[in-house]
Amino acid sequence: MRNFTVTVLDTTGIQPYIFGSNRLRENIGASYLVSQATDNWAREALNKLKAEIKQEVYAFNPEKHQSEAKPRIEDDGLAAELVYAGGGNTVLLFSDQKYAVQFTQILSRRILEEAPGINLVAVHQEFDWDNQSLYEVVRHLMKNDLDAKKRSRIPSAPLLGLGVTATCRSTQLVAVGMSEKFKDDESYLISTEIEAKLNVVCKANDNLQKMFATSLGSYQFPLRTDEMGRSKGDSSYVAVIHADGNAMGKRFQKFGEGKCNRDYIIDMRELSHSVNQAGINALKKSVEILVKSIEVDADGKRKVKGQFEIKDNYLPFRPLVYGGDDITFVCDGRLGLELAAIFLQEFEKQPIANGEPIKACAGICVVKTHYPFARAYQLSEDLCRKAKKFVKDEKKGDFSALDWHLAASGLSGSISDIRQREYQVPAGSLSMRPVSLRKEQDSDWRTWEGFTKVVKHFNEDEEWKGRHNKVIALRDVLRQGSEATQKFIKNYRIKDEQLPTFPECSGQSVTLAQEGWLPPGICGYFDAIEAMEFYISLREECNADLSTENKNAE
Repeated sequence: MRNFTVTVLDTTGIQPYIFGSNRLRENIGASYLVSQATDNWAREALNKLKAEIKQEVYAFNPEKHQSEAKPRIEDDGLAAELVYAGGGNTVLLFSDQKYAVQFTQILSRRILEEAPGINLVAVHQEFDWDNQSLYEVVRHLMKNDLDAKKRSRIPSAPLLGLGVTATCRSTQLVAVGMSEKFKDDESYLISTEIEAKLNVVCKANDNLQKMFATSLGSYQFPLRTDEMGRSKGDSSYVAVIHADGNAMGKRFQKFGEGKCNRDYIIDMRELSHSVNQAGINALKKSVEILVKSIEVDADGKRKVKGQFEIKDNYLPFRPLVYGGDDITFVCDGRLGLELAAIFLQEFEKQPIANGEPIKACAGICVVKTHYPFARAYQLSEDLCRKAKKFVKDEKKGDFSALDWHLAASGLSGSISDIRQREYQVPAGSLSMRPVSLRKEQDSDWRTWEGFTKVVKHFNEDEEWKGRHNKVIALRDVLRQGSEATQKFIKNYRIKDEQLPTFPECSGQSVTLAQEGWLPPGICGYFDAIEAMEFYISLREECNADLSTENKNAE
């Protein structure tokens, strides 16, 4: 009988740790530390354990991707073996529970010293290799023990200082020093947590640049939001995009079910690696598409799609959380919706170990550049959840979807509160969001392709092009319902007596185009007009700021 100890690692409070600061460099450092804590540092902790106990261990190397490699704990007398690390979880096997505890101590100490603020959670369980299913033991640990330990964990209460102390500008904890001056940014008070994040920014950025070197070409990822192509003044916006794979937990469970223990380990490594690569490759493809969209005008200025100039050599795009199915990136606000759709489309194309196409949902929150980042991220996460609920409620199989919010000013309340307050009228909901990325003929009319085609019609058709007041009038009339919209269409003598049609709307297309609404009270055009007006206003503000800069320069 071969008895081992199964150990599962996870972290808590990651979102506020990464996104709790408005300084992009701190977000970058935090994301890097989180990725290290349950991945590379776990491997290094295993190797340190090996040196302490003078016994062999096997830390599976994802870069070489040898999922079936030997040695193996059940046959080769190992003290420990890393099963897999992915999706925020790390699973390991130990020949003795004392080694599991010793390993956890080694890793915990490093996190406390080098990444203060990250909370590690570990659970252990004895396991009979010959008579128990590793799949069942891991599933039980994740579903029950790990969740219970997270809930029962007593949050740390950091000492907030004695006597006369200064506080960190980002965390409000006790300051231990001053940050180094970075470009135009002034030095500021920092805590040990922020100090640790800032210490790894260069390393994190170098790793990212090397990973995306082929896709980036001569461009660089920005280290500040001000470097994302923003214009002078308050006219600049940043988009925070959070994407998450659909039902990935169930996919992992299903793929590992009913297999012998070694096959389970091999398959989990294969699936974890393929999902990790899918996220990275989809981001790389998105970067390539963005780089190809940059044009050089007659004055030698590089502009994205010929519309706005990029700043120095910085790409207006930055991945923050990447690898796996949980992806967060930021970009210039003018690119948010399009880049999110491109990422989801590229993500779907990636090969996955279980042979099933991967689908995901994304939430996009576009806010002023210096809007509280944690709040913007929370809204993007909530929007992603709304997109997932849309997929579930449609009951038409699995598909990718996205939802968004464009904040021209501040935000108050949850996304549900905002929708109720700003988009609910007596006739129903002004918003058609979320939208799917499906292209099938029998799909719901609320698709990204249909939405973009309607926006294009409003921008380019002779009926609407350059007629700003007419578009604004339609927007106001839509608030009054279908009857008012029909009168508007007749009074303005709209061509064919209908608005631009949604191509996927099939039998409902005529009704929607003639009335602007569909039962049970969903408006099909308000979102398109709002998005169009929002981005037009951004371009106008941008041009005004650039004109001001030119006059000042003269």
